[in-house]
Amino acid sequence: MDTNSTRKPAPSPVLDLGPAARRVAGLLDAVDDDRLAGRTPCPDYAVRELLGHTAGLATAFRDAARKDLGASTADSPDAALPVLDDGWRAELPRRLEELAAAWRSPAAWSGPTRAGGVELPGEVAGAVALNELVVHGWDLARATGQPYAVGEAELRSCEALLTAADDGPQEESPFGPPVPVPDDAPLLDRVIALSGRRPDWRPES
Repeated sequence: MDTNSTRKPAPSPVLDLGPAARRVAGLLDAVDDDRLAGRTPCPDYAVRELLGHTAGLATAFRDAARKDLGASTADSPDAALPVLDDGWRAELPRRLEELAAAWRSPAAWSGPTRAGGVELPGEVAGAVALNELVVHGWDLARATGQPYAVGEAELRSCEALLTAADDGPQEESPFGPPVPVPDDAPLLDRVIALSGRRPDWRPES
């Protein structure tokens, strides 16, 4: 008897983080050293700190996908102001690529894991990782005056995550209070507003 004929196929990853990771990496070439001190939509972060935070989250969520629960997944991102390493121009794209690759494994999306010192299910961690890439990618694009377009499937995932966070206890949500936008606003604007940011933010505003 051929036992392979009754074997169920392995589940596919829920979402591909590759497009979001490549989108962020694609913004980096336009970030020259003169822009590192510039303002961002994150009130506590200049561009330098935003990039440092992005490097840290890429490492943390890569390791969360691998269930490699060490120091990188133990600390809250709010514990200290992010520091941008000198080699970030080569290192950050590599970390983003590793993050996307780690979440292509179906095993990443099942079972418990940890990120930012918080224990959470794999499928939630993956959705949070995607949301971090999408929202902080928007932050970087807006801070550096670059265009930014996101696929609908990514935005729907972020919208669901942020809506659930807004409905939960406020002390458990890492996001600021939503910013009102018209019901017919573009989906990207609605997601950004749910993350506590003004979709019309500009560095000079």
